[in-house]
Amino acid sequence: MIALRNLVPDDVLAVQRIYSGASVTFTRRHNMTRGEATTYVTTAITQARVTPRERWCFGVTVGDDLLGLIKFRDRGAGHATLSYILREDSWGRGYGTDAVRQVIAYAFAATHLDRLSAKHHPDNPASGRVLAKAGFTCITVFQGQADGVPVAYPVYEVHRS
Repeated sequence: MIALRNLVPDDVLAVQRIYSGASVTFTRRHNMTRGEATTYVTTAITQARVTPRERWCFGVTVGDDLLGLIKFRDRGAGHATLSYILREDSWGRGYGTDAVRQVIAYAFAATHLDRLSAKHHPDNPASGRVLAKAGFTCITVFQGQADGVPVAYPVYEVHRS
């Protein structure tokens, strides 16, 4: 169905397209500029070479089409936070769930991590369904802010078996 891969310099325009339109509604981001996409890709490539590694960023692909990004960041004590974004035209096809499942398997097989957590905007319940289908459990609510307005973000976790 999908494959995960490291980003390459030629991914800039695809990353810019991913971070645009409805896909950025709940991310506290605006449509990404080409310069921002270039920085994003360059940073992801650089972080993939750092030892010890603290950040992982993978492109979500179907064939040669880069349609999303999934990443996780080591927060210490065996814990990392996970996030993902898909292009709007790829929603509803199971790609997000498949990508999250693949990253869980990778994180627990290839790293020292014992726990992944993720949160989503409460107005984006589809993201919570993706996490639940991939094996995460909602454990609490984080009281945060979005554009200066209080927001209760559901928080999910999955643990190494």
